[in-house]
Parts: sequence; C-alpha cells; structure tokens
Amino acid sequence: MLPGGSKEMSDLQAGYFDPHFVRIFEGEGYINLNQVRRRDMMQAAKKNLSKAFLPSSGDKKPCGLGSYYGTIGGPVPFFSAQSRPREKYEAPGKNLYTNPGKKGTGYGYANITIGKQFSHAADFYDAPKQNYKKANEEHHRLLKGAPFKLNLHPRDYFDANPYFSEGPLPPIKKEEKKEAISNTFKPSSPGKKPGGMKAGTFDPYPSHSADPYVTKLAKIPGKDDKIFHPPSGPKSRPVESIMTLNVRRALNSKNYKTTSVPSY
Repeated sequence: MLPGGSKEMSDLQAGYFDPHFVRIFEGEGYINLNQVRRRDMMQAAKKNLSKAFLPSSGDKKPCGLGSYYGTIGGPVPFFSAQSRPREKYEAPGKNLYTNPGKKGTGYGYANITIGKQFSHAADFYDAPKQNYKKANEEHHRLLKGAPFKLNLHPRDYFDANPYFSEGPLPPIKKEEKKEAISNTFKPSSPGKKPGGMKAGTFDPYPSHSADPYVTKLAKIPGKDDKIFHPPSGPKSRPVESIMTLNVRRALNSKNYKTTSVPSY
C-alpha cells in the first residue's frame, strides 16, 4: 500500500479529511460581538443618576522641595524661613581688673597670699605628753573606787589536755643505719648456652646405671588398702622441656650454619 503522503495543517480544505468544511451547529443565529458590547454599555449608562464627576482642574504638582503649592493645608508658619524678631543685644560688662600676682612660690616668702599673714604662736615640745598626763589625772580623779575583781579561780575555756603527762619521756630511738653495698654482684663468667648437651646446667650429666630386665610383680591390694581413683579433672598434656626450648632459641634455621658449638 502506497499512501499519498502526510498532509500539512493549513487554512485550505486540503488539510482536512472531509472534502468541505462541516459546521458543528446547523442553523444557529449569527451574533455580532460589537453589538452585544454596545448594548451592555447602554444598559449600564441608564443606571447613572447624573453626569460623570469631573474635577474643576487637574492635580497640582509641587515645584520643588519646601514648596506648599498643591497641598491642602498650605504653608505652616512654624517652618517659615524668615527670621523672628529678637531683643537688642547688650554687651556684658568688662572683666574685673586686679593687680598682677606677686612673685614667689609661697615657701619662705611673706605677704604674697590673699589673706593676712599668720601670726607666730609658740608650740611646746612636750605638749602631747603633757596633755595626755592631764587627761589621765582627770580620769583617775573621777573614779570612785578600785577595779572590780572576782573571788573565783580562773578556769580555762577548754578541757584539760588528756595526753599531758608529767612523767619523764622515753629515750629517743636511734635509727639503725643499713650498710650500703659498695660493689654490685658480678658473676665470674657469663652463662653457658646449652648446645644439645648438659653443658649449661648446674649438675653434671648423670652416669649410666645398668637396669636389669626383671619383671616386677604387681602388688595385690588387700582389703585394708584403698583403691586409687583418678580425679575427673582435665588431663595433662605433653610438655616440652626447657632444655629443648633453649636449644631452639639459640639454634634455628637462620643461624645454624654460622653458630659454632663451644668446646668445654
């Protein structure tokens, strides 16, 4: 099947499937939108009671900062830039004229202060001591008797010391001085390394003793003997000897060629 190709959308009839334009509604009336809009405007105009409000003149625009043109209230007299009336200026009186100050610092110079010079008054050397003596005599003169004393034995504020003892003290214990060790202990020779024998032990290797092959008879337990029952704890395991561990530490796979066995 070979179609004739796709049709592009256009205002021509060739762009549609039908050979002629088909209307959706058949026999509907034609409506003019301008006529409908004018009819609505006429109905809205009938509702107005009078003519439209028109202001007497347009809005007034100010002509700069500080201008009251176009405002409702007009200018405010308080913000006026005109100068207010002031009282006449009267110059104050002249300063007080005095004689120039007298020269001198005041120490050792007479008649240079504002007031009069102080007159000399004698000051006795022992005046405080004599005044204290007179006041003390006047105080004792006003006393009417001896000082009041109680006839009770004075007591301490706290209890007596319970640890106080009038007996002689024990002799002072002298600390025993321990004699310091002068020299540190040094072994006569370094420890011997075991080389697969008993060279590094304290005791010599035990000598061989002949053990004859004789079968030993097992002892028959009697009625009075108790039968040994092993405990139900963990069983022991084979333990490697200390000698074997020392040999492995001294001789291993890395130094067995270079290590020499010492001769004793």
